[in-house]
Amino acid sequence: RGLTDISLLERFIHLRYVDLSKNKLQDLSPLSSLTQLLWLKVDGNLLTSASMQELPYLQVISFDHNHIKDLEGITHPLLANLSLKENKIQTVLGLGHNQLSSLQVLELRGNEIKTTAGLGVSKLKKLYLAQNTICSLEGLEELEELETLHLRDNKLEALDGFSDSMKCLQYLNLRSNGIRSFQEVEKLQVLPMLQALVLTDNPCTEEPDYRLEVLSRLPQLRRLDKELIEEDEREEAEQICQMRLEKEKVRTTRCGDKKEVKRKKKD
Repeated sequence: RGLTDISLLERFIHLRYVDLSKNKLQDLSPLSSLTQLLWLKVDGNLLTSASMQELPYLQVISFDHNHIKDLEGITHPLLANLSLKENKIQTVLGLGHNQLSSLQVLELRGNEIKTTAGLGVSKLKKLYLAQNTICSLEGLEELEELETLHLRDNKLEALDGFSDSMKCLQYLNLRSNGIRSFQEVEKLQVLPMLQALVLTDNPCTEEPDYRLEVLSRLPQLRRLDKELIEEDEREEAEQICQMRLEKEKVRTTRCGDKKEVKRKKKD
């Protein structure tokens, strides 16, 4: 409706659900009197900040398609779902970790984020970071309850940063990144509960026997690129894994023999 002023709302102190999408708002301060607010949607406005007066019962906020540059000033204690899709956010620093103890879903798709460093909201269960410019994964070890992680359409070439403390992560989407080698995929072995992995449109998917190579390294997977793992695939992958272990054993033995020969010559 092209609204630029919502000061009229200050008097409606018992409002629970407010949708102000597709206006021209730059200021949300009149909402500070709505202390009973549970749900707020302000998509498609002209906001440059998500900062607001703390609202004690607010559980869901959507700031999609604005011009927000950072995550400062979001401190609502019961907030469970926060969406900031298609903004201009460059860093995940600034979330009030202590104040956001209830946050479970964080949507940050389509921003300008380069690293995950500083994201320490420990109760998160779903994190959406697709369509950013992320080239390094840092600070993920704090996300011990995370179940779903979307990193599609980023600039990842290495998969360092995952931790065995991420014991709840089941779904990981890495589509359209720069993962070239299966050695990088092997780093996902630290994720004990990983069941579904998406690697479509990465360079490694062009390699021969791609699915078997991934499955031989991550045998607990149930789905790869959204396709169920067949039993015959699982058996073949297990054979590849056994052959790799045998080769490694032989190589280790030979290295040991060479060292022993060198030691005897030295003596």
